[in-house]
Amino acid sequence: MPWNYGDILDAVADAVHPDTPAFIHNDRTIVWREATRRMNNLARALIARGAKPGDKVAFYLRNCSEYVEAVGACYRARLVHVNVNYRYKPDEVRYILDNSDAVAVIYGSEFRGTVAGIRERLPNLKTYIEVTPTGEIAPFAEPYEPLAAFGTGEKIDIRRSAEDMLFIYTGGTTGMPKGVMWRMGDLCAIWHERLRRTVGPVPQTIAGFAETIGAAGRGPISMPACPLMHGTGFITASTALLSGGTIITVETGAFDPHAIWTAVEKHKVQGMAIVGDPFAKPLLKALDDHPDRYDLSSMISMTSSGAMWSLEVKRGLLRHMPQLTMTDSFASTEAMGMGTSVMTKAGESQTGAFQLLENAIVIDENSRPVGPGSGQTGMVALGGPLPVGYYKDPEKTARTFRLIGNRVYSVPGDWARIEADGTITLLGRGSHCINTAGEKVYPEEVEEVLKTHPAVEDALVLGMPDDKWGQAVTGVVKLAPGASFDEQELRGHVRDRLAGYKVPKRIVATDSSLRAPNGKADYQSAGEAVRSVL
Repeated sequence: MPWNYGDILDAVADAVHPDTPAFIHNDRTIVWREATRRMNNLARALIARGAKPGDKVAFYLRNCSEYVEAVGACYRARLVHVNVNYRYKPDEVRYILDNSDAVAVIYGSEFRGTVAGIRERLPNLKTYIEVTPTGEIAPFAEPYEPLAAFGTGEKIDIRRSAEDMLFIYTGGTTGMPKGVMWRMGDLCAIWHERLRRTVGPVPQTIAGFAETIGAAGRGPISMPACPLMHGTGFITASTALLSGGTIITVETGAFDPHAIWTAVEKHKVQGMAIVGDPFAKPLLKALDDHPDRYDLSSMISMTSSGAMWSLEVKRGLLRHMPQLTMTDSFASTEAMGMGTSVMTKAGESQTGAFQLLENAIVIDENSRPVGPGSGQTGMVALGGPLPVGYYKDPEKTARTFRLIGNRVYSVPGDWARIEADGTITLLGRGSHCINTAGEKVYPEEVEEVLKTHPAVEDALVLGMPDDKWGQAVTGVVKLAPGASFDEQELRGHVRDRLAGYKVPKRIVATDSSLRAPNGKADYQSAGEAVRSVL
């Protein structure tokens, strides 16, 4: 599509009611009139410091208004967003900043020490902007607030393109993270298709789209409950921003479900983004523990991507919010929109079952389509619109983005079985598939069964080297509060529900989190937990 995020933002900012909140973080509210001025000021400040169209700006922040505000500034100035996982060690942060060719970094003051320790090894990084609650900054940095607060706030006089990009770095199963390059025109095409499926016809011009927003007076009130540095949170926040909405963020030093629900009630949040059970389970527990504490009548939708979202947890959320529509998106950074699963009080959807979307197919290991109901497993492949590829990595690009027939597909490596009715049952990412005595075991299938046991809060399953089996199916569980660990009982629980070869040979318990802050499985930590016990 010939659309650009910066052009959309300019048009929507003119259309939305100027006193509508744009950003709310804790007790601070920035209305659209002020947000527009601040984004333009920051865009000019970055340009004044030498940033040119196509240059990369790295974001090393927890969830806060400054994150989304600065993203808007980059859209207006034709600068490329680069996300940095705030859980990374210094060398990993340096890798992202170096690999992305970032010319500027916007970072939180809590990460000052890390930035100071690596900056001498980043000769191309010229601008350091520190978001600080105290006003204190590093001697090599500039404070964020004055750059956004001071200036005329006039629009940037710049010609933008649908070819302008944003990057989303995604953690690989092996090696270092990869920068997925998305063109804005392609992302807009995906966005339009999603809107067409869910709400009906969409205006075909930016002016028409902005007019629709203006007629409504405001856009959605949206909360990314997962980190903005994760694709799910980032895309959710960007979509709300480009729709003239209000973006609610909550302090995320540690995930606090009560803080989330307090903000939902206070600000009348309509939609929330999460990453599966790692977020949904604690949110549900907070409601179960205090069922009458919060007024959640404003909630219309909850969306998830990136981790399994189990049927039992969805049922629990519906007990507290019967009006909720829950959309579980089967997608990855490289393939947005492979499948979807929608659940409401009127109709359930099974864990890991998705309706394939129109550009998605299932292929075997020889890239041939797998027929519905064949019982054969295969990898899900998605046709366009697609990313350009991985930044500075043509080999990985060629492996993931493949020519099948006369069309290029993205094949991230997710294995599934396509049922007779055309739905798919997701089995897991092939890179984690366990080969035990010649049998394939997909960890997610076993993990979901383990998590149905009342003693288990979370679980991961991995293949450990074994002389007899080649790989031994091995479980790692984090127990629910107050629960006791009984390995044989857990193994029996799995045996009652799955084939014998899928039953973990050993299960160990850990007190550590099994998830990265974005909610995705941390198989490396799980492996360390196993090795420390066995």
